[in-house]
Amino acid sequence: MSRLGKQPIALPSGVEATLADKNLTVKGPKGTLSRDFRDDVELKIEDNSVVLTPDPTSDLSKALWGTYASHVNNMVHGVTEGFEKKLEIEGVGYRAEMKGRTLVLNVGFSHPVELELPEGLEVTVEKNVITVTGIDKESLGQFAANIRKVKKPEPYKGKGIHYVGEYIIRKQGKKAV
Repeated sequence: MSRLGKQPIALPSGVEATLADKNLTVKGPKGTLSRDFRDDVELKIEDNSVVLTPDPTSDLSKALWGTYASHVNNMVHGVTEGFEKKLEIEGVGYRAEMKGRTLVLNVGFSHPVELELPEGLEVTVEKNVITVTGIDKESLGQFAANIRKVKKPEPYKGKGIHYVGEYIIRKQGKKAV
């Protein structure tokens, strides 16, 4: 049984949710998000909240119940407050800059790496910190992971791109005799 799925997801003032053919659309002050759901979990909008009910005969519906509740909760949170991830660049000569809707990273390769921004995301670069903001948690997390994947932090000096607050396990390196 899902503890998340049992609780109805409240819709704050200024947020509208509509359900049409297993497609949930959530509108809020920051934008609109839409997502398709399977038939295994029933969604209802009642009393200014979203209620999820699993099919009692299906094991898959019990597995998806909490996941779908989390997706709906992230949609509501995204259209009201939005999400943000911060990445930090460490290394001599490593830098990032925005050129229109393209993030250009110079991280020690012979060429700059260019990443196109997905629709609905905004990126700002200040010194060595890249801030990614948006209303869709899934696409924001994937884009932040793609940025980090360009140059993962190495364990000896910690050079590379990492999330702010991420702990990098360091290795000792060679010892002088």
